[in-house]
Amino acid sequence: MPLGFQATSPARPSVGIVGAGVCGLGIGWRLAGAGCRVDVFDRAEPGRGASWAAAGMLAARAEAEPGEETLLALNLASQEMWPGFAAELAAAGGVSVDYRDEGTLIVALDRDDAEALRFTYDYQRRQGLDVHWLSGAEARKREPFLSPNVGAGVYSPGDHQVDNRKLVEALLQAFRAAGGRLHTGVEVAAIDIEGGRARGLVLAGAEAGVRRYDVVVLAAGAWSRGIAGLPDALRPPVRPLKGQMLSLQMDPEDPLLRHVLWAPGVYLVPRLDGRMIVGATVEEKGFDPSLTAGGVLDLLRSTWEALPGVTELPIVEMWVGHRPTSRDDAPILGPTLVDGLVMATGHHRNGILLTPVTADAVSHYILHGKVMPVIEPFSIARFAKKPGRARPAADGAKLGVVT
Repeated sequence: MPLGFQATSPARPSVGIVGAGVCGLGIGWRLAGAGCRVDVFDRAEPGRGASWAAAGMLAARAEAEPGEETLLALNLASQEMWPGFAAELAAAGGVSVDYRDEGTLIVALDRDDAEALRFTYDYQRRQGLDVHWLSGAEARKREPFLSPNVGAGVYSPGDHQVDNRKLVEALLQAFRAAGGRLHTGVEVAAIDIEGGRARGLVLAGAEAGVRRYDVVVLAAGAWSRGIAGLPDALRPPVRPLKGQMLSLQMDPEDPLLRHVLWAPGVYLVPRLDGRMIVGATVEEKGFDPSLTAGGVLDLLRSTWEALPGVTELPIVEMWVGHRPTSRDDAPILGPTLVDGLVMATGHHRNGILLTPVTADAVSHYILHGKVMPVIEPFSIARFAKKPGRARPAADGAKLGVVT
């Protein structure tokens, strides 16, 4: 259910949104539907950044880790919204996002893997999460083509998936149907801030000039930090975290895999059309766009170790994405010290999962001037209080959706 989303005030602000990923489009859809004049700007094709590169996993439980309890609460809140959000989006935009609820399997291939899996499982159970320990035989009963080396597993029935690329298309159609205006191939050179207030956007290229808005939303993902005009204290600590991915083609009538599967070094996401998404490396290499032999080799080797039958599957596509990762791996949401400047960035590997809560909570603030409790801990102000430093992850050290 939406987080109390409804428009009650007769006055509707004009809104300029920087970034046409799923979060920017989701916010734009909500605001346009409430009667706001909304422009969304993107220097490239809409949704072709991290949103397009993602795997579409809705894995709040499977990805829950010690020390991330506040983020877990946000992830669970958004995950509960997804069935209704998917249905509403399909009705508004006429495009199904292929929401699937078979659940998620996490498997161990040796004793060390099993001990690590048991540690995480015990933590998740202490958090009250609905996850179930499986023997190797029980895991293979759910997925018969798993390797005989699978010795243990965890089943999370509440962790689902959507097709992220269909989500992009659905949001585009819904946004336009609601009256929103999309500007592609338009670079936002700067956010115009004067007298402690965001006044609008400075555009470059064919639409060069200043556009005035009551509210500016920064939703530019991994590129958010580089937007000019922001005071240093409000420059979001978001960096690109590279991920290499690929897809294989299964027989859609008799697929090798039906559940989302996490195995050591890899995750696998089966699509209704028979594609299997394979991801993802974790590399601190800035905006490096290159696929590498080592990255692809590691993904394919880890896939084969868990699901040996993949050797005969054709490779359909290979690509690189850049997760918009904040200093603490959590999103940056809500208002700032600059009046009229709102942030929706830094979603790391959870951009698809957090699309519903981001769209509803950020839009609710813009319409009503109130921050929903669910996003209160995720203000950019938390970095001013706790300066800290970035925590680079070694290649392959932590896997997750390229969001």
